[in-house]
Amino acid sequence: MSTPVFTLNNGVEIPVIGLGVYQSAPEETAAAVDTALRTGYRHIDTAAAYRNEREVGEGIRRSGVDRSEIFVETKVWVSDYGYDQTLHAFGKATGKLGFDTLDLLILHQPAPARFEQTIAAYKALETLLDEGRVRSIGVSNFTPAQLDRFLGEVSVVPAVNQVELHPYFVQPALQAADAEHGILTQAWSPIGGITFYPGWGDDRRSVLDDETIGAIAAAHGKSAAQVMLRWHLQQGRSAIPKSTNPVRIAQNFDVFDFELSAAELASIDALDTGRRGGPDPEVDRPAFYDFVIDEA
Repeated sequence: MSTPVFTLNNGVEIPVIGLGVYQSAPEETAAAVDTALRTGYRHIDTAAAYRNEREVGEGIRRSGVDRSEIFVETKVWVSDYGYDQTLHAFGKATGKLGFDTLDLLILHQPAPARFEQTIAAYKALETLLDEGRVRSIGVSNFTPAQLDRFLGEVSVVPAVNQVELHPYFVQPALQAADAEHGILTQAWSPIGGITFYPGWGDDRRSVLDDETIGAIAAAHGKSAAQVMLRWHLQQGRSAIPKSTNPVRIAQNFDVFDFELSAAELASIDALDTGRRGGPDPEVDRPAFYDFVIDEA
């Protein structure tokens, strides 16, 4: 089957669902990408900071699927912000992936204490876009206030804002801000993985175990993860679930044969706690700038 797509604000089409490889060990990443592409996925999301871009490229080549059919997305880490540094970061990313061009290149964090460097980094993305070396550009983890400040300084409206978004953290104000500017909201942790990964807070409840979602899943003969992915897609969000398990990779793609009712969508929206699971992008984290991205 051909994967349904969203059309970005510059006319580029992006498959509505992709494979994420955050926290996928390098030795597992190539196999996961290969499996996903053979399953039918045509969108892979990675990042320089994940340290598995090289394995993503290997998995794509191993799959036998032509590069032209695959939407490849990666991210520039904050330690590579700045105009020249970000141009070099593009070279590092493409060198590891083994491709000359990217379908989507985004800034991984807003870096609030280094706003001028963030703008300079994005201007490098604008240059890459103008030269045809990337097909679309965007940002990640930007809040509405950060977007407002950012948009006043750049020429190209981001095509995508990739943010934490799952039933326990719905971010309605952020979604509205993205929509106002024609920016596609893309959900990382779309099935709530952040709610059980350690590292950013206590008192965690896994969204996968939520009773409301479980009841909807039972009614449709689907898994909780499939219900959450369907919730994203029906509300117009891109989703990039992560898995290295072949069975779950296949299940996460099997979301096009059922539909949630308006009441079911609303009941999932109502689960929002307003509590972020990952790091607050308004808080500067100096350690981020010390994380060095290896050369290709």
